[in-house]
Amino acid sequence: MGPLPAFIPSPSQGVWNLGPLPIRAYALLIIVGIVVAVVVGSKRYVARGGAPGVIGDIAIWAVPFGIVGGRLYHVVTDWQLYFGPGGSGVVGALRIWDGGLGIWGAVALGALGAWIGARRLGVALPPVGDAIAPGIALAQAIGRWGNWFNQELFGAPTTLPWALQIDPQHRPEGYAEFATFHPTFLYESLWMLGVALVLIWADKRFTMGHGRVFALYALLYCLGRVWIEYLRIDTANTILGVRINVWTSILVAIGALVYLIVSARLRPGRETVTPPRKYVERQEREEALEEVRAPKPTAKVTEVVPDADPSLGQGT
Repeated sequence: MGPLPAFIPSPSQGVWNLGPLPIRAYALLIIVGIVVAVVVGSKRYVARGGAPGVIGDIAIWAVPFGIVGGRLYHVVTDWQLYFGPGGSGVVGALRIWDGGLGIWGAVALGALGAWIGARRLGVALPPVGDAIAPGIALAQAIGRWGNWFNQELFGAPTTLPWALQIDPQHRPEGYAEFATFHPTFLYESLWMLGVALVLIWADKRFTMGHGRVFALYALLYCLGRVWIEYLRIDTANTILGVRINVWTSILVAIGALVYLIVSARLRPGRETVTPPRKYVERQEREEALEEVRAPKPTAKVTEVVPDADPSLGQGT
């Protein structure tokens, strides 16, 4: 057995073909992240007093909106990749499986979809956001590994033991002579795992409510995103020499911090979550069906043996 490499190798491929069906690691990890977010969010929402199934029903609206929003943000902020000289055009902009989802667009339109779903179900949105926030952080931690498979969004060259090896065809212009780079996908994945743990702890410790867990998620994510963004060397549009994602992170972080402070003063504690009547009725029906299907206990029959005639067996 040879020595371990002093770097993190990149996968040799990110797509596997099952006949005519391509299985893409990037898309698969996004799906896994969504499932984890819904499962974690649902358990937390039920623990707050919500009805089972609410988070899943809201996700039917939030997930498609979030995917569209994430792609729109990416295409708008990196428009030259698609509509600039040599860009891949409209077809490339639609090829979401090749990578490219902006978290800010995903959160913004995902929140709109969640609001629509919550309104249709008759539930308040802030408790939903608080319940799902750690799950979203975990989904991001999982989804970032898709960048590893695609060999994209890495940082500056480095020779650290955990440096990421990038194949020549994936190295940016001007970096062809460098073989290893900062694994920013790993940094963000670990950061978001830590964010999820902090959110769960803070929620229990301070009995957070009224959307403050979600606001804390946004604040912590932005703090991590700023320093990670400065490590990246991929081409990005800037304002006053600063990457757009950095400006967005700063603005969102300020907004989240202000909301945390104001909300804690105006609405301390946690709100009461009341399940909608239709979910209560659904649960009652399911419990009634379980009772009908449950096997009925059978009465134990005890055989009664009559007393023997004392005269039997005696001589005359």
